[in-house]
Amino acid sequence: MYSFYFDYEGEVIQLPIPPSSLTLKINNKNKVIELLNIGDVNILKDPGLSEFNFKLLLPGQPLPFAVYESGFRPPEYYLGQFERYKVEKKPVRFIVSRVAPWDEPLFDTNMLVSLEEYTVEERAGEVGDIYVEIRLKQYKQYKTQVIKIKEVEGNKATVTVKEERPAKEPAKTYTVKQGDTLWAIAKKELNDGNKYTEIAKLNNISSPNLIYPGQVLRLR
Repeated sequence: MYSFYFDYEGEVIQLPIPPSSLTLKINNKNKVIELLNIGDVNILKDPGLSEFNFKLLLPGQPLPFAVYESGFRPPEYYLGQFERYKVEKKPVRFIVSRVAPWDEPLFDTNMLVSLEEYTVEERAGEVGDIYVEIRLKQYKQYKTQVIKIKEVEGNKATVTVKEERPAKEPAKTYTVKQGDTLWAIAKKELNDGNKYTEIAKLNNISSPNLIYPGQVLRLR
């Protein structure tokens, strides 16, 4: 079972129907140069930013196999969220939870990304349903420096360097695995098991025992 989530500054949404396929592209930054008497050689460099591509269906009415953690939401809701990711120019955390048919958790994808582009498609005969093709690109936090030069007497100058902080990273999340408890998660991720009550409150969990594999929890 696959579950797809977007975590934008602590606001988590789950796609109602997981895409049928997910493509991950590891971009290449190697450089080919020509040397005398040798010819072309390949200079190996660190890989570039990863890219994700997938297509999804946003149903116009509730379907029995779709997942709605907070009740049915129309396609317009999800399209509004995608537009928000673009307009506000901030990264979003992309999470894919994988659980085997025998309830064994598999590896997860949990990466900060930018929403590069998305295409919206409506099909004749499927009134209300919306198909969306999405392309995401890995986002890495960075810092910039602003240098200001102030002239003073005697042909001397004072240089001031101001460090600009990157955008605030979205809230940290954790995907529940088989056998997890809130106390164990708090101990492992927050170094204090007693903080399980904070996790429960943050995720509106009335009973600490009511968690399930694949569930995405906010930790801060």
